Formats: sequence, structure tokens, C-alpha cells
Amino acid sequence: MENPSDIAKEVLDVINERQQITYNELSDLMFSRGVPKDRMDGTLQSLEASKAIASRSSGGIMTYYLLQDTNALRKVLIVEDDKNINKLMALSLGKGFEINQIYDGGEAVDFVKSNSPNLVILDLMLPHRDGLDICQTIKSDPATSGTIIILVSAMDPTNNRFKGIKYGADYYIKKPFDPVELRSLVTLFLRKKGKRFDALIDLPDEERISKEIERSLKEGEKYAIGTLRIDNLAAYAKRFGEKSAIVILRLISQLLQDVIKSKSPNAFVGFLNSDEFVIAGMKESVAATVEEVQQEFSNVLPFILQDEGYRQIDLNIDSLFESKEVPKLSLIYTETEKSALKERREEILSAKGASPSEIGTYTYDELQRLFGRDDLDITITRDASGVRIRVGKHSDDVDAQ
Repeated sequence: MENPSDIAKEVLDVINERQQITYNELSDLMFSRGVPKDRMDGTLQSLEASKAIASRSSGGIMTYYLLQDTNALRKVLIVEDDKNINKLMALSLGKGFEINQIYDGGEAVDFVKSNSPNLVILDLMLPHRDGLDICQTIKSDPATSGTIIILVSAMDPTNNRFKGIKYGADYYIKKPFDPVELRSLVTLFLRKKGKRFDALIDLPDEERISKEIERSLKEGEKYAIGTLRIDNLAAYAKRFGEKSAIVILRLISQLLQDVIKSKSPNAFVGFLNSDEFVIAGMKESVAATVEEVQQEFSNVLPFILQDEGYRQIDLNIDSLFESKEVPKLSLIYTETEKSALKERREEILSAKGASPSEIGTYTYDELQRLFGRDDLDITITRDASGVRIRVGKHSDDVDAQ
């Protein structure tokens, strides 16, 4: 297959069929069809330049998404008081959007109500009205709640990221921001084909976690795989409500993605649709990622409790938890022993009557068994309609979007 247009059509057909596909998956598939790696790479670059597809590195893997064809320009509002940064944001987005720029927080809500932008890039520290207040106002009004909001700030993200997610922000980016990341996020939020892009929903799914398990078994002991569990999340959901629990999941998802992007770009993170995330990579990278995320979560925990109604003066965390009034949230990492992983894998294959060459994709139930969890009391579903949580094995689903 040498004709560039034929290769481009083949690549687009594959991404269209899958809706999204990782670079390695696409590379293997194209190679099996006789397309050399360098030809595929050139095709991907050309398709991205023409805005037919978009890519994003998340969870340690590069994923390609098909973009919608649209004649109408999507409207983006940039609210940033620093004129140079405001200009840089506009330049980062490039062509293909109708961009409006304002510099005063006091003007933002009225502008959104009058002009209905599809997406707002919002600074936090603004004159006359801060970004968190603007975000909360936009998201709480049924007429504007569908507006996508990306918060961008140089302020300490410890509390602000949590507040932004709590108030409905779709993503939080720290300054100095990466122009490529900003452009990628805006493009995916506004033009991604299929289900709406979501930083939690779009983490690697069961297919990619299955592949990562097989990779970890082949890589040997220097390559670690394990789970990062939000301990007591089910009890927290019962105490404060399912929506509050979903905020915690979204917070951990973005913390993990941020840490991996800055500290361990080759590490892998996936979501097990429970209270656990999968982390894999070289042992040193995994250890560094876990340590930083645990520290970040420990720092934000007092603000989480304060938001649930506990006064700052009362927030002696240890004594508060000891009173059993509040479930003690913490992040617990458990590395999965390769021998145990192989043993559970054999049990699953035997039950399915399958050979190692027929493994394919594990179900989420099988993945949880592979990681030694068969006592789950919380289950998450994620699809085009959002995120839902079920507490207790026999409880009814509760919409927690």
C-alpha cells in the first residue's frame, strides 16, 4: 500500500471504527497491513495538520482521536487579565475557532450569557471577579451549564484544582502552560467524534489495561504494575453523597495525569471502574509517581473536609478521623506480585477454556480479580452520558454526574 491517499484513508477508517486508538495499537495494525512505520508516522502528521485527527498523551500513552467535520466555527472565550498571556493562549489555539478575548472577570458571566461560547479558558486571579466564582456561576445556571471550562492558573493548585472540579470545571492546567496541551484539550473538547471528551472517562480502558498487564509480565521484575486505591471512598460516598465521591475520583485522575506528564512520562495509568487506578512502569517511576500523588492528596485533604462543612479551626485531621465522624480517605498503593498475577491469569484462562494466545481483553471483573480484588463495595460506570457510582454490591445505580 504505497499511495499516500490510500494510507490516509486506511488510518482514518481504523480510527473511525475504534473512535480512538493508541499509537502502538495503530502501528501494529498498519504494519500487519504492509504499511511501514515511517509512512504511517508521516500520514499521522499530515492528518493532524489537516485537523482530521487529534492526539493526546494521557496515562503514559499517545492516543489518536477522530475529529468531527464542522462548518460552524466553535466559539472560544479567553478570560485572562495579562494581555501577553491572553494573546499567547489565542495563538496556541491556532485557526479553526472563533476566539473572543476579555481581560476583566467582571465581564465574563454576562459575556457567556449573551454570546454562548462553546468553551471558556478561564484564569483564576482576575480583577473584579475571580475565576472560581465565575466557574461556579456558569456551571450552576441551566442556561450555561453545558459550557466547557478549562481553568488555567499560576496559583497554588492544592485547593484551587479541587474547587474547580467541585464547581464543574472540565480541566485544570497549571501555569506556565504547554501551548500544545492547551490546543489539544480545546480541540478534543470541541471537535472529538463520538462521546464527549472527559479526563476521567478517557483514561485507558479495559482493552489497554489488559495489554499493559501482558506487557508487565514480559518486561520482568524491573517493570512494576499495581493499583492505587482510594481507601474508604465507599464510606465517604455514603457520608457525603455520590457526587462528592465522583469529585474525588476526578481529582485523583487529574493529579495522576499531571504527575506522570511532568515526572514520569513513560508510566502508564488506567482506571479500574472502582476505587482503584492501575499504575505501571519502571519501578522507580512508579514509586516517584505514587509518592507525589499521595503527598498532593494529603495536602488537599483539609480543603476537601472544609468544603464538606468542617471549620478550619476544627481540622485537626487525625483527631477528626479518630472520632469516626469522617471516613479516613487515603491513597494506598499495592504492587502486584508477578507470580500472583500469573497464577490468577491462569485461573481466569482455565475458567474460560482459553489458551494464553487467546487472552484478548479481560472484563473489568476479571481485571479486578487479577489485581486481587473481589470484595469491591463500590462500582463506577463511565460512558457518553457521564459517570455513575454504585455503592454496595446490590445497590441500585445512582447518577452522580
